[in-house]
Amino acid sequence: MAERRSSIHGQWSSKFVFILAATGSAVGLGNIWKFPYITGDNGGGAFVLVYLLCILVIGIPIMMAEVMLGRRGRQSPINTMATLAREAGASPYWKWIGWMGVIAGFLILSYYSVIAGWALAYVFRAASGAFTGVGGEEVQGMFSRLVSDPERLLAWHTLFMVMTTVVVARGVRGGLEKAVRILMPLLFAILVILVGYAMNTGHFEQGLQFLFRPDFGKLSADGVLVAMGHAFFTLSLGMGAIMVYGSYLPEKASIAGTTLTIALLDTLVAILAAVAIFPIVFANGLEPGAGPGLIFQTMPIAFGQMPGGILFGTLFFMLLVFAAWTSAISLIEPAVAWLVENHGYRRFTAAMLVGGLSWCLGLLTVFSFNLLENFMPLGFLGAFHDKTFFALFDYVTANIMLPLGGLLIAIFAGWALKREHSVDELRLGDGLVYRSWYFLIRYVTPVAVGLVFLDITGLLDIGGLLGFLFQGPWQA
Repeated sequence: MAERRSSIHGQWSSKFVFILAATGSAVGLGNIWKFPYITGDNGGGAFVLVYLLCILVIGIPIMMAEVMLGRRGRQSPINTMATLAREAGASPYWKWIGWMGVIAGFLILSYYSVIAGWALAYVFRAASGAFTGVGGEEVQGMFSRLVSDPERLLAWHTLFMVMTTVVVARGVRGGLEKAVRILMPLLFAILVILVGYAMNTGHFEQGLQFLFRPDFGKLSADGVLVAMGHAFFTLSLGMGAIMVYGSYLPEKASIAGTTLTIALLDTLVAILAAVAIFPIVFANGLEPGAGPGLIFQTMPIAFGQMPGGILFGTLFFMLLVFAAWTSAISLIEPAVAWLVENHGYRRFTAAMLVGGLSWCLGLLTVFSFNLLENFMPLGFLGAFHDKTFFALFDYVTANIMLPLGGLLIAIFAGWALKREHSVDELRLGDGLVYRSWYFLIRYVTPVAVGLVFLDITGLLDIGGLLGFLFQGPWQA
C-alpha cells in the first residue's frame, strides 16, 4: 500500500457530505434546464433509455477514475496530476489535464454566472406575479428586455458571483459543506413539491408515457450522440471539480459506492425535473420539443395560467438557482485550491481573486446579448465565424475542453497509472467489479468519448455514419 497523503484544505466530515457535494456539482442547469428539452427534441422514452445506458458505460467509469485520482493526489487537479504522473513514472505533461480542467471550470463559471443570474431574476419576477395571464409574445418580450439590458444583467451576474465566492472563501467545512448540507435537501424538496403538483395537472400519465415509453423510430443517430454527450457533461467530468472534491474524500469511503450513488442521484434529479415539467407542458398545450427556450420563454406561460402559478413558478426558479449555485462553487474550487497550494494565498484572498477575475471575464458574456451581440471575435475562422464571446466560451469548453479532458483522464487512469495503484485506491480487490471498471476505462469509455469528441467538433459525422450503417430506426 502506497504512502497516504493528506489535503492541506481539510476533508469532508463524512462520505454522505461528499455525496451531497459531488451531487451538487453534477446537478446544475443541465439537469433542470437542458435535459427536459433535449429529451423533448429527441422523442422521449427511447432517448432516456440510451441516456441511462451512457451514464452506466461512460459517466460512472470516468467519475470513478476522477475521484480516485483526486483522493490519491490530495491536491488541486494540477498538482494531483503532476504528483501521480511522477508516481507512475509517466510524462510530466500529464499535469496539463489538471490545467485544462481548471481553465475550463474558470471559463464555464464566467458565463454560467450570467445564465444563473437569469434564474435569479426570474425568481423575483415569478414571486411578484409578473407571469400571471401573460402570453407568448409578452414572455418573449420580458426575456428580451432582460438580456438586452447590460446594467440589469450585470447586477444579477454580480450578485450570483458574490454568492458563489463567499461560500468558497469559507473553506471546505465552513463553506462548501455547510452550503451543500442546506441547498441539496432544499433542491430535492422543491423537486418533490413540483412533481406533486404535476401529478394533479390531469396530464401526469401523458408525461410519464412520453418519458418512459420507448419509441426507437423517433430516435435518430444524432439523438444517440446527444444522449452520450449529455451523460458525460451532466456529471461535471473533465473540469477538475470532481477531482478536487475527491481529494477531500475520507480515506475509508468507497469510491465505487459513492460514485454510483452520485450518478443515481444526478440522474434522479434530471428525471424528476422532466417528470415535473412535461405534465405542465402538456396541460397547457405547449410544445415539449421547444428547445432551450422551454424554461425561460415557455414555462412562464404555464405558470401564469395555472392555479398556484405564483408559488410554483417561484419554487421552480429557486430550484434552478440552487442547482446553479452548487455547481458554481465546484467550478471555482480547483483554481482556489491551486492558488493556496502554490502561492501561499489565504483562502479568502484566493477565492476573491478567482471570483473577481471570473466576474470580469463574465462581462464579455453579459455584453454578448446586447452591446457586443453582433461582434464575432473569431469571425475570420470558419468554424467560429458566427460565435459571440458567450457562444465561443460555451463551444470551446463544452465541445473541446471537457470531452478532451475526460478522454485523457480515462487514458491516464487506464494506461498510465500503474494497475496496482488503482487496485490500491479503489479497494475493490481484483475481482469482477474492478476488472469490469478496468476494461471499460481502458477500452470502451475512451472510444465512446472519442466518438462524441470527433462528432461535436465536426471532425467526423458519426450520426451520418450510424444512419448509413443502420437504416430504419437509426436513420439520421
